[in-house]
Parts: sequence; structure tokens; C-alpha cells
Amino acid sequence: MLQSIYIQNYALIDTLDISFTPGFSVITGETGAGKSIILGAIGLLLGQRADIKAIKKGANKCIVEARFNISTYQMEPFFVENDMEYDPEECIIRRELYASGKSRAFINDTPASLVQMKELGEKLIDVHSQHQNLLLNHEEFQMNVLDILAHDEQELISYKSLYAKYKSICKQLADFIAQAEKSRQNEDYIRFQLEQLNEAELREGEQTELEQEAETLSHAEDIKAGLYKVDQIMSSDEGSLLSATKECMQTLQNIAKVYAPAQEWINRLDSCYIELKDLSHDIAGAQEEIEFNPNRLDFVNERLNLIYSLQQKHRMQTIEELIALTNDYREQLNAITSFDDRIAQLTAQKDTLYNKVLEQAKVLTGLRVQAGKDIEKQMQSLLVPLGMPNVRFMVELTPRKEPDSKGMDCVTFLFSANKNGTLQNVASVASGGEIARVMLSLKAMIAGAVKLPTIIFDEIDTGVSGSIAEKMALIMEKMGNQNRQVISITHLPQIAAKGITHYKVYKEDTDTGTNSHIRRLTNEERVKEIANMLSGATLTDAALNNAKVLLGYK
Repeated sequence: MLQSIYIQNYALIDTLDISFTPGFSVITGETGAGKSIILGAIGLLLGQRADIKAIKKGANKCIVEARFNISTYQMEPFFVENDMEYDPEECIIRRELYASGKSRAFINDTPASLVQMKELGEKLIDVHSQHQNLLLNHEEFQMNVLDILAHDEQELISYKSLYAKYKSICKQLADFIAQAEKSRQNEDYIRFQLEQLNEAELREGEQTELEQEAETLSHAEDIKAGLYKVDQIMSSDEGSLLSATKECMQTLQNIAKVYAPAQEWINRLDSCYIELKDLSHDIAGAQEEIEFNPNRLDFVNERLNLIYSLQQKHRMQTIEELIALTNDYREQLNAITSFDDRIAQLTAQKDTLYNKVLEQAKVLTGLRVQAGKDIEKQMQSLLVPLGMPNVRFMVELTPRKEPDSKGMDCVTFLFSANKNGTLQNVASVASGGEIARVMLSLKAMIAGAVKLPTIIFDEIDTGVSGSIAEKMALIMEKMGNQNRQVISITHLPQIAAKGITHYKVYKEDTDTGTNSHIRRLTNEERVKEIANMLSGATLTDAALNNAKVLLGYK
């Protein structure tokens, strides 16, 4: 529960450092004294959006820090999951807001995200402000209340897991059907393109080979003439390279005995002679192979034209890309033929999951029906003492046509405060004071089901007074006795008198401006504060005596 809060440079607060006690506490103060400012600062600790306008004028940053004792609330899993230090005796949450717009958050001095701060904050504090009464008209709020009191957390987790899988399969099936439809529309086109590519019988490297062959065939006469000329130079009967090389070798042999270097040259020339002779043989053979073949040239050119036209048509640069496209078209056609099987398979999975979703939804409905009956009884017992002797409260569950993320149920809280009155949606027929009492009763029930350390009520008493306010205070006092901390911000003396601890928020004007403060009142100060709430600024003996009676002082 909340042990202390420290606020610096926030709105009208210069520095505030206050400790809180267990049980039921109250906070009072004039309108505009700064109660909402303190709640705004607490909101920063709950991960709410920061506004740099909240920084006190002239300051560079504001700090809000709260300390909690969480030793009895089993919150260690959160800290383990987020790799943070866990100290059950002292959990420190801090938020820093800078004039530059930058915001930083810390949990036990470890930097934290606002998501982490919000997650932890929701486990530590529930702030019920007046605008939250509007939630009573929202089905989601009513369903959350019903689920909390049905203790169906595990069943709801199982349902949501099944529902998520079901929706995923539905999406896969819808996407696949759309893809199949689109593919079927393109099937004729794909099949025609594939047939054309298959008929081409393309193979890797073919284009390079054909282009080279076309060059050769187109210049066959020039090539043949060139080869003939080279052959004549190398191997004619007289004056050829071979004859000249052989003659050089014989000449060097004549002087080899008297000139030693000649032998090395003879060896080298012999190697050249062998290589030239082999080369001459290849060139002579090539002459025979080269011939002008117009039929072959026409075939090669036709083949290349086919390849070039396919490349241009499909915007490809190489024959390898065309082959890859052929394989892709083939896979698309195979997929089209298998669409029906896949759709049937996904449909079967969808139907199976749908049935499982309905089965788990029935489990939730059963728990909610029973919880609804319990809520009706408890609300009756809580609201009758709060000045509603003829109240009727009903939890109406109606089935949905199709399941949603919460199950197959629609929930509506029906209410009537008058005898023989028609039951209608609670937010539509209840007055402001009645809604306040309904919300307090629901919160009291939820508090009994959820181990929430601290609950703050911001003027939950709106629209009520007198004995009803006192009975509402008794409910909050009882909530505070259940190992829980309840803090009520109130303008009613009947509620303020029931607090174990009483804090007062007030403003103080100084030379530098106006500052808001909060302090814990002594017993004597409580008498005066409550007397002021009863009679106004002018204290009367009657008001003082009445205040003592409310406080139980003799």
C-alpha cells in the first residue's frame, strides 16, 4: 500500500512530502486548494500522458515519487518478468518531467517504460474519479466487473487463446480464398505464358552459345580465308614457319660442337617447332570444319529472335531469368490446383476451433450467470442501507450472434430505485447520487475479489448527504479494514469523520506565488476542520459539538 508520496515543482506544488497510513483515510480542503493537483501527480505514476504545462513556473523539471509496501500482494512475478529488483518492503516509483518535454520513469531506480509503469501502477492503485461514473454505461466496464466477481480469469485466458487462434485461421482462410480467386482469374494467362515458355525449351548458357555461333556462321568466308592464309604461312612447302624453324635448328646444330650456347637454343627451337606443328594441324583441321551454312544460320537467328522476344515480353535480361520465370509460373499453377485442398483444410481447422470457442464460451457463461446472481444479492444488501429501500438491481446476460473477444455474452446492468419501476440500463435511469452509490457498492465488491493495495475515491459522495453519506463512509471504512488502504477525497463531514487518518489540502500565498500543501491533522484540528465543513468559515459551538459527536470524541 501507499506509504508516502513526494512531489516537487508540479503545478501549484513547490515541495510536498507526505506519509500515508493503512486503513481508511480522508482528504479534505476547499475547492481549488489542490486536491485534483495531487491526483494529477499520482496519475503520472500510473503512466498517464505528461504535460509540460504541469511543471511549476520557473522550474526546469518536476518530480513525483511514491513508496509502496507490497509484501502481502504477490507481485514478484512482475519484477522477475521485467528484470527489475524486487523489494517487497519498499517499492519506489518515480516520474520525472522536464521542461524540454522529455519524460523519464523509474521503478526501484531502474529505468522503466510507461507501459511497465502503467502495468505496475494498475496493480498498486485504483483511482476512482467522478468521470469514471460514466463508465457504468459501457458494456466493457460491466463485463469486466462481472468477470472479476466471477473469478473466471483462467477460463477467460483459455477462451481468449482459442479465440485468437480462431480469428487467425479465419484471416488465413479469407486471405487464401482471395488469393485463390485472384489466381484463378489469372490461371488462363499463367497457363498460356507457361506453355509458350515450355515450348521454347530454354536451357542455361544457350543464349551465349548461339550468339557466338551466329557470329561464326555470319563470317564463315572471312574466317576460312584467314585460316587458309595462316596455314599457308605456317606449313607451305617453301618459306613456311615450320621450314624456317627447322632450317634454323640445323644451322645451330652445325656450330653446337664449337659454340656451347647453341645447344640451348636448339632445344628451345625444338619446343617451338613441336608447338607450331601441332598448331598447324589444328588450323588445317579448322579450315575443313568452317563452311558457310545458311540453313544453320537461319536456325540460329530464329532461335535467338525467339529468346530476344521472350526477354523483351517479360522484361528479362538473361535466359536464366526466363527459366526462373518458367519455374515460378509452374509453381503458381501447381498452387492453383492445390487451393481447393488447402481451403478445405483451413475450413476444417476453422470449424474445429469455432466449436472449441463455443464450448469455452459456455463455461464463461455459466460462471457469469452464477456471478450475476451473486452480484444481484450483494447489490441489494449494499444499496438498501444506502437509502434505496425499493432498489432492484439485475445483471442481464443475452447471447451474441457470434463470439467476440470476451465470449458469447452481452451484459447489461439493469436498475430501478422505485417500487414497481421498470428495470432499465443503470446509467440511463439512475441519478447522480444513485450512480455514486452503485459505483461505490461495485467497487466494494471488486475490492473484496481483487487484492488491490490502494483505492482512492475522488468525491464518490457526489449527490448524497446526511445519513447516506455516513453509510457510504462505513462501507469505505470496512474496505479499509481488509488489509487495504482506502483514501477518500470528500467535502462531506459525515465521511471525513470516519477516517482513521485525516489530511487537509490548502493553499498558501507567498511573495513568490501561490503554493498548495497537504498535512495530517491532529485530533483538535480535525474537530475544527469538520466543524468548518458543517457551518462554514464561522465556527459555532454547535458546529464544534456536532463535529465531536461525528468523530466520537467525548
